[in-house]
Amino acid sequence: MPSIRSAIAILGASTVMAAPMKRSAASQKFAERAMDHYNIITGNGSYQSEYFSPENVPYHSIETLMVEAPDHGHESVSETYSFWVWLEAVNGKLTGDYSGVETAWEYLEKHLIPDSKNQPGMSKYNTSSPATYAPESDDIDDYPAKLEFVNGVVGEDPIAKELSQAYGNWDIYAMHWIIDGDNWYGYGQQGDGKSKPSFINTFQRGASESAWKTVPHPCWETMKWGGKNGFLDLFTLDNSYAKQWRYTAAPDADARAIQAAYFGWMWADEDGQDLSSVAKKASKLGDYLRYAHYDKYFKKIGNCVGYDRCSAGSGKNSAHYLISWYFAWGGGLQGDWSWRIGSSHTHSGYQSPLAAWILSTQSAFKPKSATGAKDWATSLDRQLELFRWLQTPEGCIAGGATNSWQGHYAQPSSDITSFYGMWYDWQPVYHDPPSNNWTGMQGWGMERVCSLYYLSGDERAGLVCQNWAKWVKDNVQISGNEVIHATNLAWSGNPDEWKSSNFNKANLNRSLHGTVSATGTDLGTLASIMKALLWVSMKDGDDEGISLAVNVMETLENYRDELGYATTEERLDYANFAQETYIPSGWSGKNAQGANIKSGATFIDIRPKYKEDPDWAQVEDFLNGGNPPTFTYHRFWGQTEILVANGLIAIYDLGDYSNGGSSSGNNGSSSSSGKCSASIISQGYKCCKSGCQVVYQDADGDWGVENGQWCGCGGAATPAAKCNANVIAQGYKCCSSCSEVWYTDSDGKWGVENGNWCGLPSNC
Repeated sequence: MPSIRSAIAILGASTVMAAPMKRSAASQKFAERAMDHYNIITGNGSYQSEYFSPENVPYHSIETLMVEAPDHGHESVSETYSFWVWLEAVNGKLTGDYSGVETAWEYLEKHLIPDSKNQPGMSKYNTSSPATYAPESDDIDDYPAKLEFVNGVVGEDPIAKELSQAYGNWDIYAMHWIIDGDNWYGYGQQGDGKSKPSFINTFQRGASESAWKTVPHPCWETMKWGGKNGFLDLFTLDNSYAKQWRYTAAPDADARAIQAAYFGWMWADEDGQDLSSVAKKASKLGDYLRYAHYDKYFKKIGNCVGYDRCSAGSGKNSAHYLISWYFAWGGGLQGDWSWRIGSSHTHSGYQSPLAAWILSTQSAFKPKSATGAKDWATSLDRQLELFRWLQTPEGCIAGGATNSWQGHYAQPSSDITSFYGMWYDWQPVYHDPPSNNWTGMQGWGMERVCSLYYLSGDERAGLVCQNWAKWVKDNVQISGNEVIHATNLAWSGNPDEWKSSNFNKANLNRSLHGTVSATGTDLGTLASIMKALLWVSMKDGDDEGISLAVNVMETLENYRDELGYATTEERLDYANFAQETYIPSGWSGKNAQGANIKSGATFIDIRPKYKEDPDWAQVEDFLNGGNPPTFTYHRFWGQTEILVANGLIAIYDLGDYSNGGSSSGNNGSSSSSGKCSASIISQGYKCCKSGCQVVYQDADGDWGVENGQWCGCGGAATPAAKCNANVIAQGYKCCSSCSEVWYTDSDGKWGVENGNWCGLPSNC
């Protein structure tokens, strides 16, 4: 073998190829769209735009009258900040200016991660008694939930001490999931009633508590508002109540922030810039994100029935190693006690095997704690198994699994199948509406599987993505100037009982099905799904998949307006403004808007400031029997998904696929049919799989690398015919096609591909 090939170092095969420095005119069009969109969202990088508050809070949406998971458009959530990091990473690669990645993380840290003053008492945490048990219920009428002060029910916390040793304090470094960007509710920070943004919370009362049934309240409970015990006795039943603080993480957002930071760091490194400071912070976030691996009360994973009978965990036998729906922490305002919990419930749409891979294999992101990287390596395997366990014959991904049936360790029916002893749940965590009906969960979860496949070549991820891509192709259609796709799914049946040996099994889950229950145009969801389709299609050299994704994004230009991209939405669900919010009989209090909270109060009753919103009139008319209100929403996350998808098309030079065109695409390298030259085979090497990346060429043909071994990637090459033999002799490749001449010498004409010199073909 030529020595130059050894010098390339097989370890380079596991490294992502640099994205092309030059792009076609068609790809440049997508780059310009993304950069223009970035300037609209960020106010040309000033963050003085309708998408941001004066304090640089990225709003959930520009529009204020907005109810979904956030119940006001100018709230913000950790999801939004994680997308902000993505926005800046892509803009960095397109423009060469990566400073926005650091800026986004700075505000993520400032606004969402409580500092020491906002989480007092963490040093008083007892790792052998993390929290007091309180049951969850599927019925909101069962709240407040009674706290059970019983010894031996809650297991030990196995990671708190090593985190404290690694980072020198007992604080939690994680994002609280929701803040009030404009202090619309009026609670302020630490009960001051004025400062903004401010930590608030909403969901507290089980699977049936939709956004329409929540009672927003401050995280810093001074008992200044609410009833005699503040808001605490709406949620838990105790003999007495102490002033306290409480935060909840949405772990998928933390994982997305790590993913986005990784891409920013990787692209910056390709461009000779250093984002190691962001990588270090993302690594720390990932270390604490391990609380999402644990059962809510640190109970042993598997067949856990009966809160007082299921074994309390010891060591790490309470870890399911999946990314759960939440974890939370809190304590007394006086700093004399604190607690922590995980979550027993997991959802496929929240998983991020990519984050697990980053934190377990990429040295710049290796967690500082003693066992962090090892735990994420275990999580990588477990998450991929979960996706395969939940994959339907159609290819779409079903809901999730729980270690605590109905949230109180109940016994499920005998037909419910399990995954490492955790039970299948088609609608994990919330039921109104069912949590896995919205196809956004397909895009969010699978984009992180398929980008893992693209970056690492993990064949398990590839299998899941390839099956899922078939479902996407069957359920996304371009019709004239519109894109119609599956927006909601209905679920039936159960997955097979899981065994790890099932991963490559044919005819898996024959009784589990996801069927399309509604179609339409959800722009953010579409972009998420197209991103995922791009990753797997680029990796496999699937022209059909790339073409669909590129042309969907091309068609989305028909939905562009002066603020970004949007459709008109008819909001029939806004009839719920008049829906009663469950308040127990006899409970009464006031919130910071001055609303009386009592039994019989409706959603609008406890949010009277909505009546001052400029869009309230059409909602009020609807409640009085008029037409359903219509809105044109600009959600930050959806705008970012569109920008990122357009940016990826530009970065990986896929624009020529637009309108049925063709491009070499695949990772900026040529792709093969899965065959290779006889000369390579005769030396004892195998042919690479279809879609391989050509990383070296010589007289024997094109070479790729799989699983750390050289393999033939395509047919026999004739380098002398493609470019000057002296180019090959010096260890350079021939360029894959004719392009701009960057330099000419006695060896011929030179071009640049993937940031590396290459010899231009002789016929150019």
